[in-house]
Amino acid sequence: MKTIFIINPKAGKGRGADKLKADIDKASKELCVDTGIYYTKAIGDAEAFTRLACKEAEARGEEIRLFACGGDGTVNEVVNGMIGFECASLGIVPIGTGNDFVRNFPEAGDFKDIYAQLQGKVVKSDIIRYSGLVDGKYSTRYCINMFNIGFDCNVVDLTARLKEYPLLKGSFAYLAAVAGILIKKKGANLRVKVDGEVLSEGQILLTAVANGGYCGGGVNSSPAASTNDGFMDVNIIYNISRRNFVKKFPYYSKGTHMTLPDIDDVLLFRQCKEVVITPLEGNMRLCTDGEITDAGEITMQIVPEAVNIVVPKA
Repeated sequence: MKTIFIINPKAGKGRGADKLKADIDKASKELCVDTGIYYTKAIGDAEAFTRLACKEAEARGEEIRLFACGGDGTVNEVVNGMIGFECASLGIVPIGTGNDFVRNFPEAGDFKDIYAQLQGKVVKSDIIRYSGLVDGKYSTRYCINMFNIGFDCNVVDLTARLKEYPLLKGSFAYLAAVAGILIKKKGANLRVKVDGEVLSEGQILLTAVANGGYCGGGVNSSPAASTNDGFMDVNIIYNISRRNFVKKFPYYSKGTHMTLPDIDDVLLFRQCKEVVITPLEGNMRLCTDGEITDAGEITMQIVPEAVNIVVPKA
């Protein structure tokens, strides 16, 4: 079995890549594991390299483990490169800024511990296949964690820009973005159809379609989500007042909002197999595993147990 660590050298503003290589070299030698390292060069490079590595492994008739070393965007690229190759398994070393997908495995070992990763076991995960007009082209791709449209997507967009400022880091940048977007109260105008039923049509604050439960660097927005239950979790937050949102946000962040007595006046929740989201005014901003694109109508479908995930040894 071949093991390759695909490192995004720009993840986390470039901090930790040298130490990660040293850790990989040391653990590989001590555990006698055949490993390789590949540094990505540009957006899309991780996906292209992964697809080529999987084709070569398939031709040789051997298994391959590919560790995405970066943030959720790097994970998304590796997933899209390996999809359809039964010989491939996805490992994740979270050195980015969000690192939300790994939060769905609380009983796993340390995802940053290379020894634990090289001794990890493989579990199955669902994935979301989505098709539609994305950045001007019709395409079919895959999302492993979550889609965000409206308020959440706008916050992710602004957070990325705020992190360029030296004094705005991590959760502080996220909270500053929440405040900034809330002032504008910028949501989305959408039609949301779930398993053939139109649940919402018009202005909303946000909608999220989730395989995993976390977004925004630890916001537990979809606490009922599971990566292997065969369903997507859809959350639609109505166009509520700023005051009501501020009051509910601490619960939303911690994942306890579903226990609030008036939650049905704020949020509509469904589990489903298919979602069709149509922007009612031009295109929409679509955040997929933390990466933002412009999109037209998008159809999302759950694909059960489609990806092998390496879970580090506890």
